[in-house]
Formats: sequence, structure tokens, C-alpha cells
Amino acid sequence: SPLATRGVVVFWAGIACLLSVPIFSELTGLPPYLAMLTGLGAMWTLTDIIHMGEENEEQKVPAALSKLDTSGILFFLGILMSIGVLDKSGLLKDLAIFLNDNLPSQDIIATVIGIASALIDNVPLVAATMGMYDLAEYGTDDKLWQLIALCAGTGGSILVIGSASGVALMGLEKVDFLWYAKKVSLGAAVGYFAGIATYLAQNAILTGALLGGTATP
Repeated sequence: SPLATRGVVVFWAGIACLLSVPIFSELTGLPPYLAMLTGLGAMWTLTDIIHMGEENEEQKVPAALSKLDTSGILFFLGILMSIGVLDKSGLLKDLAIFLNDNLPSQDIIATVIGIASALIDNVPLVAATMGMYDLAEYGTDDKLWQLIALCAGTGGSILVIGSASGVALMGLEKVDFLWYAKKVSLGAAVGYFAGIATYLAQNAILTGALLGGTATP
């Protein structure tokens, strides 16, 4: 059956909210997630106006939000807001300077960040590193970002508490922390360092091949 007129209005309003996120962020200087929240507020207002006076609450935003994992959403929202505060206060830049001054290479920095993700969820760690290092200095496809993505993504598996999926595993399958540490952590750590070594070797080979090809007359 064809979509009702008000359904079409809500659909295109939602698309417009999504498309306006980068524009909102650029004009206001605020993080994109605040633009998403603003869009959600606009959609909430629109649907309340459309369904004003109706007894059926299923078509309104609160009914849709009640079906979502609200606690998880609020958890990540709190993380992003906290990281935003640290970024705006300059503490993340200070941390980047401290790591660069005290650790001999960025490869080791990325490795340490990955090990830290075994204790802290990798989402806040990656969000923090995005505030620590400037994209103007390190491009989107820079080796640093690739290695951080690898380390933060796999380092969280060293301990069961290092990722949201690990915590979910503990709740659903009743996996014990000590059991995981004895049975899985060693293998996960070996795989973690083997993955880093493989990436660095691959990067060195590809970089050498590219440089060699450039130097060839």
C-alpha cells in the first residue's frame, strides 16, 4: 500500500536531518553527534505535531525509543560528551605531547593504546586519539590511524572486559573473568602482537616497493 502523506513527510524530514548533520556541524562548530541529537529533537517535535490528539502512542518517538537499548545509547553518548570536554580543554593534546616525548615511536604509542583497550572500552580510546592527533598532520589514511584501528580493535579482546561484546558475552553465556583470562587471554595477546608485527612488515614491504618504483628511472 502507498505510504500516507504524513509518512512521506516524516521520511523526508528524517533524510533532511541526516543530510544536514555536516552542515550543522560546519556552521556551529559543534560535534556531529550534537547535530544528530538536534535532528532527533526536530523529528520528535514533528511527529508530536502530526499525531497530536491521537490516542495511539505507537507512532510517536517515545514509543520507538522504548524499543531501543537506551542504556547502551546513553553510555556511548556520555563517552562522546566526556571525550569532547577533554578535547576542548586541551588535555588530549597534552596527552599526545606526553606520549610523543616519552615513547620512542608512534608504533609503540599505538601498541600501548591497544593494550589499554583491554582495560578500557575501545570506543572512548579511539575517540580520544582522534582528539589527540590532528588530521591536518596525520591524514585519514595515515599509518598511525591504521595501526590505532588495528590495535584498539583487537587489543580489547585480551581481557573479556575490554569490549562491549566481551561484557555481553559475560552476561549472556555467564563467562567468568578468570576463566577467560586463563583460557583465552594468552592466545588473544599472541594474536594481538602477531597482527601488529604482520602489519608493520607488510607496511615496510609496500613502502619499500613504492619508493623503489618511484626511484626507478
